[in-house]
Amino acid sequence: MAKPKFPKKIEIFEVGVRDGLQNEARSVRLDDKIRLAQGLLDAGIRNLELGAFVRPDLVPQMADTEKVYDAVRSGSLRLGRAKAYALVPNLKGLERAIASGAKGIAVFTAATESFAKRNIGMSIGESLEVFEDVVREAKRAKIEVRGYVSTAFGCPFEGKVSPKKAIAVVERLARLGIPEISVGDTIGVATPKGVVDVLAPLVKKIGRKTRIAGHFHDTRGTALANALAAMEVGVTVLDASAGGLGGCPFAPGATGNLATEDLLYLLDGMGIRTGVKLEKVAATSLSFSRAIGRTISSRYLQAYASACDAREKGQ
Repeated sequence: MAKPKFPKKIEIFEVGVRDGLQNEARSVRLDDKIRLAQGLLDAGIRNLELGAFVRPDLVPQMADTEKVYDAVRSGSLRLGRAKAYALVPNLKGLERAIASGAKGIAVFTAATESFAKRNIGMSIGESLEVFEDVVREAKRAKIEVRGYVSTAFGCPFEGKVSPKKAIAVVERLARLGIPEISVGDTIGVATPKGVVDVLAPLVKKIGRKTRIAGHFHDTRGTALANALAAMEVGVTVLDASAGGLGGCPFAPGATGNLATEDLLYLLDGMGIRTGVKLEKVAATSLSFSRAIGRTISSRYLQAYASACDAREKGQ
């Protein structure tokens, strides 16, 4: 049996500050968001989401995205060499992003019509037409663009999604000239075989022009296994969320993303470089967990918290 080949280096794209927080039941204080983002940056994260320029009545946790970018401009949130992205659904969202000084944006569609209509209020085709204008104007403003395709493996409204259907949508989005597209298991139903069936053809067909990233939710405990499967077929960018924060307000039952700490522990153990310090991420996530008053789902973080508690009691 051939030994699996994995990349020597993986880029972690941190989604905790946006995707991780958008479904929190209680409002998260701006200062806590900024501390979370700064802690992750200080740990070595070089690509992250900072917010979303979307309707605040639909996603209340993102209503203060302009204020997050105000913190960047004032220097109270220091990006350094890191690249920050914010979701935009249309040209109006792009205008807000430009006004806020954003240097990176993300556009998002879905592999199923039902989810696209529920999530962004457009069909897949309509969303791609809108994004053609958004991408063109973003490039004109020298803003980097990332793409997302949700429900690539399963949909809360349509069930299992065929690999051909998911691949077709990713390819259509890539034709807009987007350099990196994240392929998402929004409701956490994927298994390694399904990941290979979708991502291997994409890496082979469009991987030279468009980097393919994996975005996995751990709803059914398969996120790490899916990350391994993605790496085995040549994916070198993996989305992850501090502490495993996350869920989608438009996907009933969807729970947290692949935890950044759990992924780092795996990659460190395999000798795969990330440039991110696990202990610093864990300390940041634990501090944030205490700030919002609830335990978050990362397995590594729970072990780390127990060890911290034991040390404090032993003092």
